[in-house]
Parts: sequence; C-alpha cells; structure tokens
Amino acid sequence: MSSPNVSHDESLAKELSLKESGLAHRPKRRRFHESYNFNMKCPTPGCNSLGNWIPGHLTGKHERHFSISGCPLYHNLSADECKVKASSRDKHVDERTLSQRQDENRHSARQQAQTERQLRYKEKVTEMRRKRNSVSQKDKYTEHRASHGSSREPLLENITSDYDLELFRKAQARASDDLEKLRLEGQVTEGGNMIKAIVFGRYELDTWYHSPYPEEYARLGRLYMCEFCLKYMKSQTILRRHMAKCVWKHPPGDEIYRKGAISVFEVDGKKNKIYCQNLCLLAKLFLDHKTLYYDVEPFLFYVMTEADNTGCHLVGYFSKEKNSFLNYNVSCILTMPQYMRQGYGKMLIDFSYLLSKVEEKVGSPERPLSDLGLISYRSYWKEVLLRYLHNFQGKEISIKEISQETAVNPVDIVSTLQSLQMLKYWKGKHLILKRQDLIDDWKTKEAKRGSSKTIDPTALKWSPPKGT
Repeated sequence: MSSPNVSHDESLAKELSLKESGLAHRPKRRRFHESYNFNMKCPTPGCNSLGNWIPGHLTGKHERHFSISGCPLYHNLSADECKVKASSRDKHVDERTLSQRQDENRHSARQQAQTERQLRYKEKVTEMRRKRNSVSQKDKYTEHRASHGSSREPLLENITSDYDLELFRKAQARASDDLEKLRLEGQVTEGGNMIKAIVFGRYELDTWYHSPYPEEYARLGRLYMCEFCLKYMKSQTILRRHMAKCVWKHPPGDEIYRKGAISVFEVDGKKNKIYCQNLCLLAKLFLDHKTLYYDVEPFLFYVMTEADNTGCHLVGYFSKEKNSFLNYNVSCILTMPQYMRQGYGKMLIDFSYLLSKVEEKVGSPERPLSDLGLISYRSYWKEVLLRYLHNFQGKEISIKEISQETAVNPVDIVSTLQSLQMLKYWKGKHLILKRQDLIDDWKTKEAKRGSSKTIDPTALKWSPPKGT
C-alpha cells in the first residue's frame, strides 16, 4: 500500500531539485485564454464583461463577451433573454425542417389553397404593419435613440417582418459566435490589431477591414496619415510636425493625364517602393479581397487626384501588372470612401480601358472581383454597350467588333448582354436585341450627369512602357 503523502513528498523532492538547478523561480507560462480574459473588455458603455453587470453572450452559448457583436446590452437584451432566444432559434430550425419536409410531399403551391401556417403569417404581417405606423411606436424609437445615441443598437421591432428580423438576428448570433471562436483560437487578440479609423487630410474615415500594419501601429486603433506621401503616424502631434516638413504635394511618378482639377499619375512600384507599399496598406483597410502588400515591384500604379490650392488629393487608384499573360488591365482598384458614389470609380475603370485601347489590347479586370467592384464594372459595361448600340447604324453586329472597339473582353460583353436580357438564341443563331427602353433610360441619365466626370482621351499623354 502507498502512503497518502507519497505524491506530496515527490513534489517536495522535485522542487528541491529545481532549486538546486536554479530553475525554481521561472515564471509559469500563462495560457492564451487566461491572458485573453484578463486583457480584453467590452467597449459598450455601462457593460463590464468581466464583472457581474452584464455577463453572458449574444449567442446564449458563452458566459462572457469582449466585443460589441457579442454584447447583450448593446442589442438591448439581457443574458437570460439571449439564452431563451438561442433555444427558440434551435426549436424554430427543427420546426422549419419538419415543415419543409411536409411541403415537399405536397403538390405545387400554385395549385393549392394557402396553408394554415401561411395564413397565420399573413395575419402577423398585417398586425406588424399596423403597429409600425402607430405614434407611440415612433416615439419609442426616437426616445431610445436620444437616450443612447450610437452606443446601442436601434430598436428593430416592427421595422420589417418577423421572418426577416429573425434571419438578421440569426446572422448576428452566428457572426458573433464565429468571432468568439477566433478569439479563443488566438487568431484575434486584444484590439484585434484592427485599426478602426484613420485621419486622412481633413477627413476621419472609419475602416472596413483589417490591414497588416506593424503591430505597434495597428493596436492603437487610430492612425494619422499624410495624404500626400501616405506615411502613417501614431498621433496628431507627430502628423502636424510631419506636415510642416513634408515637401510632397502630389504622388511620385509621371503625370500622364490632366483635365481641369483631375490628374492621373503613373507610379512604378520598383522606383517608388515605399509609397506603393503604403498605398496598398491603405487600400486594404477598405478592400476585402486584396492580398498584395509588399511585393509591389512587378506593378504599375495609376493614382487619380483632385487638385486645389493645397495640393493634389488622393481620389483613388488602380494597379496593373507590367506583364500580364491574361491581359488583365486592372489588378486592384479602389475609390477612397469620401469620394465614393460621385462617379470617380467609373472614371478609373474608363481610364484603365483607355490605356488598353492605346496598347491595342483587349482588357479585363483580375478575378475574383469584390462585391463593390463587380457592381461598378457591371454598371460600366452596361453603359459601354448601350452607348455602342445607340451609335451603331449597321444591320449586323458581332461581339468581336464590339470588343475591338471598346477594348472590353468578349466574355464580359456576353455576360452583360445576358444580364440585360439582350442576348437570345433563335433558329440556331445568337441574336443581340436592341432594347430601345434601356437605351432611352441611359440617354436620360447621361444628360443629367453631364460631362464633368468623364475621361477625355485627348488629355492623355502616355505611351505604353517598354516590354509590356
């Protein structure tokens, strides 16, 4: 039989041997989740995620939270309500799965009367619409907004249907749960190395995505940038001192286009490496799909600026491979948030195709396109095709001819025609339909827009670089 003090004696002997070897006072390595719980704190005013005020998590699955996305208080809930909603969501999923199985066994819904579940839902929608327009409900929303401002989520009840609101709540809970898993796995640490805002010229811009700035800068949460040389700094004081000494008033490189206040500079990633790297880091704050940060030498950057009496201010840019085997005329494109929805994005796209025309090539943007990028390009391709069809006077038209004249890739032309329902297959041939209604709408919008935000080919002073 062993003595109950054997393990204690063994630990004493081990400790004695450690003291003799000089390793007794080595500090224990703290596990990640311990430092994670110790360092991080919920930013919602009135909530202490480490104390007993508002514990819990939006998903109802965790005991603590460390971000707004997981904070019950921010979402106007208590921890108990989150748990109830979590169990309700699980029950709703089971019921919906059962209902879908039952519907699959019935005939098509068009050939039968409304089910009892559909009738109940219709009554709910009617009641919700009635409540939405009530004066007391509007007063409640206004009072909540006045009391809490942006520190709390707005009241969302009776804004939309219960079904849509529940979908939104599920997406919130799922995103918050995914973020919690990333935190526990160590992929997201305190502050998340996430720069939340940048001071850029006379603007303060909220960021959208993570960008791999050095850790000592990223963990500050806010960066101060020189809008001309793109150098990033830690404080307003450092920025003020830098601006007093900075001699830059426009991007480096050659000015290849100027009309009015708009200019475009061609910047070589090999000659101006630091500027191009800083430009890529800045762009990643507003682009989700961008992966190029430091290897900028094989690229040319075309930077669009708007000039005033203080200098040329960055509007946007696109990058382009010096030698692209697939004839990509754009690798990455960005319009700065303060200039979005003003026509500058289409100007950048139009300028990229103007360069392709000068090179006598057919161009296309590099895939995959971001959501905003796809919307912008599809809108541009639509305008190009409608303008071409409006000016076309012949009887027969071909995709190849359109591509050669506009420099747009045939694949992009076909996909745009299909989205506009202008491409039909009839008697063994593909026909392009000239939809006059779409052309008339385009002419009306073009007349309202005017010519202030268009690229003038005669203002381009550029020849293709050698070897491209």
